[in-house]
Amino acid sequence: MSSATAVRQGIYKSGLARRVARWLDAIPHPPVAMEIAADRVAVARWGRSGAPDAFAVELFPPGAVIPSAVETNLVNSGAAKNAVAKACDRLRTKAEDVALILPDPVIRVFVQHFEDFPRSSEEAIPLLRWKLKKSVPFEADETIISYFRQAPREAGVDIVTALARLRIIREYESLAEGVGLQPGVVLSSTLAALSLLDGNRPVLLARISGSALTTAIVRSGLLCGYRCTDLPAQGASLTPQMLLEEIFPVAAYYQDTWNEGISSVRIAGLGIRLGEFSEPLEREFHCEVKSLLNSAHSEGIIKDDARQLADRDLDGLVGWMLHRS
Repeated sequence: MSSATAVRQGIYKSGLARRVARWLDAIPHPPVAMEIAADRVAVARWGRSGAPDAFAVELFPPGAVIPSAVETNLVNSGAAKNAVAKACDRLRTKAEDVALILPDPVIRVFVQHFEDFPRSSEEAIPLLRWKLKKSVPFEADETIISYFRQAPREAGVDIVTALARLRIIREYESLAEGVGLQPGVVLSSTLAALSLLDGNRPVLLARISGSALTTAIVRSGLLCGYRCTDLPAQGASLTPQMLLEEIFPVAAYYQDTWNEGISSVRIAGLGIRLGEFSEPLEREFHCEVKSLLNSAHSEGIIKDDARQLADRDLDGLVGWMLHRS
């Protein structure tokens, strides 16, 4: 999603799709990507071979960036700009295009079913605005919207739509423009990280970043469910039961809609606490629970040239690297 083009329609995907990464085959793939989270900015550059040439990470002061779909995100814009400048200076970026990977709360994602859906974006965009106007906390004329088609479970078509408030997107674009970069692509971090999931069976991803939890279910390259919520607690105060209560609605919806259970669970953002959560989640879903990045590496999805990014838990950048491949 990019405010430079305002609308980008994705490619229709059949049931033969095997990789979520292929959703974005048609969009530009700049040599530089910048992933922004509540606590840090990470910038990476790729060479012609597709391997990362270099990357840099700079921390934000606490409270400098507060991800939100509605309110100002750059609470301390000076500190945020300083961190971005330091990271880009270390990579010696110049006037070039960049992919912006933003915090999940900034971009709302919906999966909707239609019996029939317009082929032209001129008809599709107004329809989506009308259908989703009560689901987003800002006016339609403030919205930047992107969508793509995917095969449904039955007849019709499923539409995956990403929406954001243009003013909020411009805040993040201004960070890149402040160091001479031109945003060519904008997407949420979890949509980028979905490339790290593979297989024909349904996989549930629970991705924690700060106070936000994003739950997504992917099956055979199709996004079957997506939900971003605020956690009731974070850090050491977060319990397995709290996490289960937030994850369960997406899993239950999938089970009711597709008439099958989850085959595996992948977790990101828990760090060394993953072991505390694995057993309760395994009891609930009756399947294996693993770290997103560790499982992607053991399954051969992440190659050795991405290990440095993975070791810093930069799953959004690693996922974007797979998009670029």
